[in-house]
Amino acid sequence: MSAEQPRKTVVVTGASAGLGYFAAEQLAAAGHRVVLATRSPERATAAADSIRRHVPDAALEHLHVDLADLDVVRTAAAALGALGPIDAVVNNAGVVGSRTERFTAQGTELQVGTNHLGHFAFTALVLPLLEETAGRVVHLGSIAHRWASLDPSDPFRVGHYSGYRQYARSKLAVMLFGFELAERLADAGSPVSSVVAHPGLSLDSLAPSRPAIAPARTEPAWTRPGQRLYAQGKDAGAHPLVHAAVGDDVRSGQYWGPGGFMQLRGPAAVVPAEPRAHDRGAAARLWQASERASGVAFALDALV
Repeated sequence: MSAEQPRKTVVVTGASAGLGYFAAEQLAAAGHRVVLATRSPERATAAADSIRRHVPDAALEHLHVDLADLDVVRTAAAALGALGPIDAVVNNAGVVGSRTERFTAQGTELQVGTNHLGHFAFTALVLPLLEETAGRVVHLGSIAHRWASLDPSDPFRVGHYSGYRQYARSKLAVMLFGFELAERLADAGSPVSSVVAHPGLSLDSLAPSRPAIAPARTEPAWTRPGQRLYAQGKDAGAHPLVHAAVGDDVRSGQYWGPGGFMQLRGPAAVVPAEPRAHDRGAAARLWQASERASGVAFALDALV
């Protein structure tokens, strides 16, 4: 961390594994205070121990949150205020490609319910804390949004279930929300920024091993021949998220990701998203559906 950049407090959801873990470790290494927001206290403890082995003076806290249960989300958001000023929230936690259709505690399909709806509610509930610090929300997008679409009449409708298709839909929802939030924050005169970031094609098998992290998932066979040419480890994939959270040159409404070939790997840079992620009509319908499904509304809505 440079002498010009003061220490920030950053909340990272899903910080006990994968991208979230590496983002937390990198933020801690840069001198920031990190709140590990996870479902499992045991995995949070293991992650914290691992981070401290690599960053002995790491400043870490734990927040229990399960994005698949909106009651727990509400409790977590209420508890967050006790940790002091919050400068950034990285909405990273998620479910990837569930093979069978599963549901959240409130009955929403699990991937959309966790990746988007849980974070939608969490963001709305912690927004007053971010208003106090002119803070920042970072939303974890994905190149998978390029192949996704949402039903205009019912954004949460699943139809014939496909795990990876539903994952892509969840990430399109995340990005529509992130970019729309930036517009609404600006319209309301809020000092909070909303930024979307993605990790490119980042694979467990290309990242350094960490004792606290669960065994790497088996990557799809089609990725193996070109892994080292076109993909990167999750440690490198975390760089755009970290930069989006604390970078001095980051602006609300931007999309950060790897700046290399097809945004698959490379240094963090501002990159283009597909026009469908900026469709404000689709975003408005998703916003309304998300408020109905979560029972949570943004205070700034009254000002827009």
